[in-house]
Order: sequence, then C-alpha cells, then structure tokens
Amino acid sequence: MTTAHSTYDTALDVHRLLDEAFAGAEMSPERQDLKEEIRANLVARVGELVDAGRSPAVAARAAMAELGDLGPLLDAVPAAGPTSSHTEWERQRIRPAAGFLIRTALLAALGVTGVVLLVLTVAGTAVPSGWLLVAVAAVAVAAGAGTADALCQETSTSYPMPAGRAGGYGAAVTLVLAGLGAGWQFLTDGSLPWLVGGALAVVVAVVLFAYLGGTQTNRHKPWVLSMEATHRETVDVFTRDPAAAARFGLYVATLWLVATATFGVLSFTVGWAWSWLAPLGGVVVMLLMLARMQFGHPRC
Repeated sequence: MTTAHSTYDTALDVHRLLDEAFAGAEMSPERQDLKEEIRANLVARVGELVDAGRSPAVAARAAMAELGDLGPLLDAVPAAGPTSSHTEWERQRIRPAAGFLIRTALLAALGVTGVVLLVLTVAGTAVPSGWLLVAVAAVAVAAGAGTADALCQETSTSYPMPAGRAGGYGAAVTLVLAGLGAGWQFLTDGSLPWLVGGALAVVVAVVLFAYLGGTQTNRHKPWVLSMEATHRETVDVFTRDPAAAARFGLYVATLWLVATATFGVLSFTVGWAWSWLAPLGGVVVMLLMLARMQFGHPRC
C-alpha cells in the first residue's frame, strides 16, 4: 500500500510540474510527443531519487531542476497554429478508466436495487421490515462510494482529488442519505431513536460538507486556467473566483442546517401540514443567494 501511494504521489508531482513548465507554450502533436517523452524520463529519474531516500515532492522538483530550461527543446520542435477551444479540449481529453466504469455500473446497480425496495415499501407491498434498512443502506453506500470514486479520478480539466478528501465527500453523502432513511423509519414506526440518529447524521454531514467546501483548493490544470484567462469575460463568477464559490457553499450549508432544524420544530409544534414551508423557504433563499452572488455585482 505504501509503495502504491508513493508511486501515485510521484506521478502526480511530475504531472503538475511538467504542466507548469509547458504552460503558455503553443502545442502541436510533435511537442505533445516531446512532453510525453520528457514525462517518462522524469518519472524514471524521480523513482531513482525516491529510492535514494528523497520524498516524492522533493525528488520531482530535483528532477525538474536537473532537466533545466525547456526553451531550447521547445524551439527545436515546431508549434501548431492557432487552435479552437474544441480542438484543445479534444487534445487534452482524458477518457474514464475501465475499472472506474465497472465500479460505477456495479454501484449504480446496488443503488437502483435499494430504490426499488424503497418504492415497493411505499407502495404497500409486503416487504419484510428489515429490508427497509437494507434498502436505505444500499442507496446511501452506493451514492457515497460513487461520489468518492468519481472525485478520485483525474479528468481533462482537473487533477484527481486526494483520497482522504474524496472519502470525506463520500462519507458526507452517505450520512445525508442515511439520515433521511432514519427519518423515514421514524415516520413509519414513530421510534424516537430513529429521529435522533437521523438528525445527528444530517448535522454531521452538513458540518463535514461545510469544512470540505471551505477548505477546497483549486485543482484545475494549467491549460484550463490559460483558456479561462483568454475567455475570462464569458466565465461565471464562481469559476473566476473560487473563494466566492467556497463562501456560497458555506452559506448553503448553514441555510440548510437552519431549514432542517426549522422543519423539525414546525413538525412537532404546528404540525406536518406547515413544516414543508421550511425546505421551500430554504430553496427560495438559496436561489436568491445564487442570483445575488452571480449577477449582483455588474462589472463596470
């Protein structure tokens, strides 16, 4: 496990440093071949330095320093003429790995099975009581594991999210769905522990989402940032300003924490007929916040 993790860190460091070195250079098929050749040599050299006792990050930077200025190498290889955004996208496109597609299909099958059991329960079909919990667990685990697995994948525009952070997002999704399932169980049999457990799971999930959103870093690749700088006026506010996106995430987390608490209070005071106003109000306020943050500050 340690060797696999070290290899992953090494490759990721090399990818980032090499992308930074080639940032701003006009690419062509020949230059892309040169980049891949340099990448292979760097990975081999970093492996030697890691075996000698250096950390992956230090080894990657040392190997790049040994490589020196890439300018002469780039000058020796012809650059392509102006390319469209579509051409650049196709050239940089990363297709999903086969293993990821297989895992996604299996998790989707698990989630669909859970949803079918839940629908049968709601429809009044004679389903054993224990299967309701199994169905909720299947849906929650499938959604959480699928979220974590997707975030761990490298895409054409972003580097893969670290496994720990991706697992945090997956755990938060699992807790939200498990909490909703516990609330459903409470409505079914009126057992107070289900309500308490479900509310606790949702609160923990909201806190986790708020923390992950507030500490999220930009994982965009240099070529994406370069294209965004060229077309900055057409990019939405959240893409131009990651801090604004993080603030919006915190606002939404706080809003839904309050809406959830209000829903519970109204349910036990004025009744179920009025408690639905809490989530409805949450949706309205969230849309107003989104409109305000996206369009409330026109550029001069």
